[in-house]
Amino acid sequence: MQKKTRSPWLWVPSIYFAEGIPYVVVMMVSVIMYKRLGVSNADIALYTSWLYLPWVIKPLWSPVVDLVKTKRFWILTMQLFIGAGLAGIALSIPLPTFFKFTLIFFWLLAFSSATHDIAADGFYMLGLTEYQQAWFVGVRSTFYRFAMITGQGLLIILAGYLESNTGLESVKLNVIADPDVAVVQPFHPDSIRIQPQPGELRILHYPPENLKIAAVPRDRQYVDSVLNLVREWNVKNGFSRPDKYHTIKPKSEESWWHNNVAGPIGEWIKQNFGEEKKLSDSRFTGNIGLIYFYLSDKPEKDEEVVINFGRTSGDKSVFLLEGSAYGGRITFNDQNWTKPALAVIQLDPKLKHKSAATFTATAGNIPLAWSLTFFFLTGMFVLFFLYHKFILPYPDSDRPGLTTGAANILREFINTFVLFFKKEKIGYILAFLLLYRLAESQLVKLASPFLLDAQEAGGLALTTGQVGFVYGTVGILFLTLGGLLGGFLAAKHGLKYWLLPMAVAINLPDVVYVYLSYVQPDNLWIVNLCVAIEQFGYGFGFTAYMLYMIYASQGEHKTAHFAITTGFMALGMMIPGMFSGWVQELIGYHHFFIWVMIATIPGFLILPFIPLEKDFGKKNE
Repeated sequence: MQKKTRSPWLWVPSIYFAEGIPYVVVMMVSVIMYKRLGVSNADIALYTSWLYLPWVIKPLWSPVVDLVKTKRFWILTMQLFIGAGLAGIALSIPLPTFFKFTLIFFWLLAFSSATHDIAADGFYMLGLTEYQQAWFVGVRSTFYRFAMITGQGLLIILAGYLESNTGLESVKLNVIADPDVAVVQPFHPDSIRIQPQPGELRILHYPPENLKIAAVPRDRQYVDSVLNLVREWNVKNGFSRPDKYHTIKPKSEESWWHNNVAGPIGEWIKQNFGEEKKLSDSRFTGNIGLIYFYLSDKPEKDEEVVINFGRTSGDKSVFLLEGSAYGGRITFNDQNWTKPALAVIQLDPKLKHKSAATFTATAGNIPLAWSLTFFFLTGMFVLFFLYHKFILPYPDSDRPGLTTGAANILREFINTFVLFFKKEKIGYILAFLLLYRLAESQLVKLASPFLLDAQEAGGLALTTGQVGFVYGTVGILFLTLGGLLGGFLAAKHGLKYWLLPMAVAINLPDVVYVYLSYVQPDNLWIVNLCVAIEQFGYGFGFTAYMLYMIYASQGEHKTAHFAITTGFMALGMMIPGMFSGWVQELIGYHHFFIWVMIATIPGFLILPFIPLEKDFGKKNE
């Protein structure tokens, strides 16, 4: 027998946990996954920002959920679609064209998730009394937050664990700079003869112990000639892809957009705002040493062994100059395993004393790790579907809206939009919704790639698991604390009283990334502290944004108008995020985070002009 009511404890927590997971997977997990799979920052930011679109246009198809079938039907159907999207991603990751196919399934996931949000929020109002709706609002928020912790934390930690425990064992190599050691002439890689060795497949390198480099100047022309040889060797033998910064395409091969718009603008930005690479007039530069990587045996047919190599600790005057086109990423397969891949370590020319740095080569099976992670998510949503199929109640009010007349509903829907855009000072309201988080919308797309990138590429060289801990546990904890404090203070004194402090809180803590990019600390506690400060400020400052969305939605159609404000919120995250990776690649992490600080200014400038009642949000005495 179909039960019309059930205890909300049986379904409210699970519905909102299921609502949060696909959102955080599309917005956050996808960024980290693509970074680990070797996609460039520009492509990550552009294509994952486009995935905001379903939430931007969500209000446009929300009437369909009202008109066709029940909210219960939509919840169950979308959970199946979400599971299908997750399975599609899991199956596509190992493919050579994984980027294109995973994006297709992420789009399915995004549209299904946005539709699930509409149905779940509607079902919440239909399945609960007004008193229960107020009582359970904290419960739904808490379990949505648990979903964020699971997605940004536990899932990333799981993927990191699988990365570390699949593939080949990592190897560490100490590079020692010493002015007293002899200058060694590197030999041509063709002179190395690689023979299969017994035992499990593993990473080998020459020299087998420590690499010692004489801390003495070397002729610049000689260093450049070795560097060019290494680049050509690695590309020719398939260890790396051609470096887009050292490969010039004929103009005829580029698109009209690149030749006439993106190219000239990008070149102007790079010349005027890019990180300066001081070219010395001296004919001498820092000395170099070569590391030769190879495998102990032939990989399986069509299997790729991807080695990520970079400095993990030690003196930053000892750095990776060349390991591949994408930050120390070297690919072996059954065709090139009989030859060594080359990495070049260079010393800062000012280094005159004995020093050392530790470099690590990891070769976890990254595609397998992320496939298994997404298969785990698929299983989770199959269980959600089965659970909710039997547990969700059948409220009498949960009926298709077609019975009221589709034409009338469509007319009312259009009228709702017209009334929203007729609000007093609507231009300032929209400017606030689009500009308040202008800086954060760019920072959020590059924060995880920055933490994951090799130190030589300007990043912090954290592992996938460490990023999961930093953002998914420490970050979420302080984000929640900031949000709770913001809600408490806004209720005590009103939004207008706290509007400027909250704007300061969401923007100024972004400066910790300027510090991190310049100092590049090896200490994980310092990284956690900086992220905690930024996330606490974000949680506190975001309270003002959410309350203002409620304020801007006041009136006869407040539910529909709130949905419209959420669309503008997503648009404000989507557009700046799309070009953030492109800008970062042009100007580097140092200047990008300075640009983020400059992007905080419009959010402050709009504050004096927005309409806001003095006591809005203040608890009535």
